[in-house]
Amino acid sequence: MTILLDVVVVTSLTAQADGSPVVLLPASTRSAGLGGAGAALVGDAGAVFANPAGIATIRHLSVEGSYERYLAGSTLSSAALAFRLGRLNWGAGVAALDSGAGSATDMLGVSSLVFRTGVIALGGSGKYLRQEVGGSSADAWAGDAGVAIAVFDIMAVGASVQNIGGDKSGGARLPHRTRAGFTMNYVDPQGTFRLLTTLEGQWPEGHAAVLVAGLEAGVVARGVGIVARVGATGHSAPSDASPTTVGGGVELGRLHVDYAYQGYDTPDGGRHRFGVRWTP
Repeated sequence: MTILLDVVVVTSLTAQADGSPVVLLPASTRSAGLGGAGAALVGDAGAVFANPAGIATIRHLSVEGSYERYLAGSTLSSAALAFRLGRLNWGAGVAALDSGAGSATDMLGVSSLVFRTGVIALGGSGKYLRQEVGGSSADAWAGDAGVAIAVFDIMAVGASVQNIGGDKSGGARLPHRTRAGFTMNYVDPQGTFRLLTTLEGQWPEGHAAVLVAGLEAGVVARGVGIVARVGATGHSAPSDASPTTVGGGVELGRLHVDYAYQGYDTPDGGRHRFGVRWTP
């Protein structure tokens, strides 16, 4: 695969250069229900946070938003928008991670541009991070490389290299992560039934490789129906997070309402994420 450089930022809740929770957070609620896979999930605006080339299959417009009550009272909010311009697709997104009580806030903005020829798409993004911890602040830039190959609505292959560069003011450095995935639709997604699997490998810098697998199935009649999702993921470092995620969604024509849950061995119990996608 040919990989095109783009620029991305990943934030840190604790202002540490490694082990940032935001590096591991899924790009969308749908992705969260599928174990966090995102490199080969195409056609949604939220792809700008995982693999910008994934927005290449958007035919007209896609809008997406999500909200999650994260651990220890923190909250994660995100929104994304993408649309087609001939052979180009443009997307933008914003995300905010607020730890509460004014202790730390991460603000992230992204703008993506994707070129598609045939079934191959190459994307680039520019992102900027503003992090405030207590009374101090830091800025960060980094680079990603992304590519997607989508064969109609049947299958997609995607790969990205995240955090090329990734230096923050103060000498901290964001670790690289490489992702490669494969998504397959076993039935026509325009029909009554839904059956999709996604498989993704992740190689975080300085840690062991991780394999992520997700399954999505459901029934939709005349544009209205429900889907269920389940995902399984390994951990490249010790974690209290459950290796299994679950989720689902309500399909209302072009409007999709999503939910995802992941349990934790902590007093907080787990993470609930809600999202809305609109693809007119």
